Amino acid sequence: MSVRTAVEAHNIIGWKTVPADCAEYVSDYLTGERYGRDSDVVINEAIAYAESLKLSGHGKEIWVFDVDETALSTLPYQAKHGYGTKPYDHASFVQYVAGGSAPALQGTLRLYRRLLQLGIKPVFLTDRTEDQRAVTTHNLLSQGYYSWEKLLLQPVGLQTTTQAFKTGERQKLVSAGYVIVGNIGDQWSDILGSPEGYRTFKYPNPIYYVA
Repeated sequence: MSVRTAVEAHNIIGWKTVPADCAEYVSDYLTGERYGRDSDVVINEAIAYAESLKLSGHGKEIWVFDVDETALSTLPYQAKHGYGTKPYDHASFVQYVAGGSAPALQGTLRLYRRLLQLGIKPVFLTDRTEDQRAVTTHNLLSQGYYSWEKLLLQPVGLQTTTQAFKTGERQKLVSAGYVIVGNIGDQWSDILGSPEGYRTFKYPNPIYYVA
């Protein structure tokens, strides 16, 4: 689908919904083998890169992970809401998050485990809000993400873009002496904006766009 390719290349931005005539394609892509294969390319490259790093030994190297569609999947929710063809409904999405049942993306879990073996500390940075901390913590733990350096969420009522929030939080991490050796997310707003980290990795997401 040319739309998906353009989205992943960041040529189409600011879009609100997936075109209705693309619903079947997106569904087949996400539930079939192609999404898994595309994701594995990202994860395999990320692991190879991480294994090539020479760490300082000071324990300050971190890897920043987004949560939704990166660490955890909202595909069960998206399947009931048209795979991105319907306008975003905040209330129903919050209800899904509150259930704490989002499954782990297995590729990301594989990367996460390898980073811990290498001595690189995970940091979760999400535009979920502070009032979702308990359920997000429970969901991550239940899906195998058993340890992390920080879980950073947006303050409730914060009026800013996701990119501005995440850029600011990464700057705080760097100012505190951390070294961001890697940064992975499904949205361009997860990984753009200095300091991005030494290397960024973009997970595929043809369902929605967050600025």
